Amino acid sequence: MIKVRFAPSPTGYLHIGGARTALFNWMYARSQGGQFVLRIEDTDQERSKPEYEKEILDSMTWLGLAWDEFYKQSERFSLYQQHAEKLVSEGKAYRDGNAVLLTVAKARDIKFDDLIRGLIVFNTDEIKDQVLMKSDGSPAYSFSCVVDDALMGITHVIRGEDHISNTPKQILIYEAMGFKVPKFAHLPLIMGTDGARLSKRFGAVAVTDYRAEGFVPEALVNYLMLLGWSPGNQEILPLKKACEKFSIKKVNKTAAQFNMEKLKWTNGEYIKVKDTSELTDLLVPFLKEVGYINDDYDRQWLLNVVGLFKSRMLTLRDFLERAGFLFVKDFSIPEDIRASELKTDLFKEFNMLADRLNALESFDHVSTENVFRGLVAELGMTAADLVHPVRVAITASPVGPGLFETMVALGKEKTVFRLREAFKK
Repeated sequence: MIKVRFAPSPTGYLHIGGARTALFNWMYARSQGGQFVLRIEDTDQERSKPEYEKEILDSMTWLGLAWDEFYKQSERFSLYQQHAEKLVSEGKAYRDGNAVLLTVAKARDIKFDDLIRGLIVFNTDEIKDQVLMKSDGSPAYSFSCVVDDALMGITHVIRGEDHISNTPKQILIYEAMGFKVPKFAHLPLIMGTDGARLSKRFGAVAVTDYRAEGFVPEALVNYLMLLGWSPGNQEILPLKKACEKFSIKKVNKTAAQFNMEKLKWTNGEYIKVKDTSELTDLLVPFLKEVGYINDDYDRQWLLNVVGLFKSRMLTLRDFLERAGFLFVKDFSIPEDIRASELKTDLFKEFNMLADRLNALESFDHVSTENVFRGLVAELGMTAADLVHPVRVAITASPVGPGLFETMVALGKEKTVFRLREAFKK
């Protein structure tokens, strides 16, 4: 049976590169009917932190990457010590003080057939004797990796290309211990749009940062799976469908480029098709965070508002900006927008519209539109003459959902007040 693992170190948060590695491992396991192991590599006791481990687990869960088995290396130190002692007793390793090192024979080629890159060859003349156990009693990275991968039955090691140089060292350890060597696949790096390695400026931030910025997990997963792999001419592909098409051998050798605009577009596509009630549930924490609503909010009203804006959002936080005018008490039109969008004084027309809207008993889409169209006809104007400035007056933005739906969402009192205030000297 196919068995893969994702093995993060809890010395920092789960970043985009690690998330993609986890995703490709998970997709390969699911596509092959195999198992996915999550192993926390916390042998560095000084730098490993419980809060980082929790964040990694939370992020994996949020992304939907459920694991079949879970391990922590800090709980397995005695295993590493036993296997190191065995190698010493067999004459394959030696002690150097309290440390244990593997003897590396020289003038030998180590070859492995990478599932993505093809044949890779290293000569042992380039590899020094390998530390297995450090003098402080903790295992070296490559040694603990090999022991765990072997004992856990890992058949395929899928990881970033920055680990290629570790592979021949680990193969030597596998051979010395008499373990079967797994197959290796090294994923290409993710680059920024500037062509350099991914940095914070170009997207190399934690998964939790994307979550806080209003990305939904399905969209982030969809985008990450396309960084180095293509299912054909499909930009939007649910994870289950992607697993049916996934092949590790079809992962690109060349670096993938992270594009924030493409990620936002993907996110927007997922937001558009979300059930409005589910989308509202996702937005509530953001609205509470900025004080727009509290626990006794009007859910039906909010559902209607979310329905108006769901096709206009790229991230959940966009809703705060685009629909913020509906929630704020201290409403004002920024001077630059006032100067560019309200060039003509419509004081009389706005007050006439405000009076007629205020007189309505039923403030709905039909009644507000009838009042509006009746007034522009009476004044000899076209609807276009008044729609744009009215929108700016009540929303402080030149763009948005339909004017009459917006008026209804805003409510009669706020709509009338803002119309009367727009040109007040």
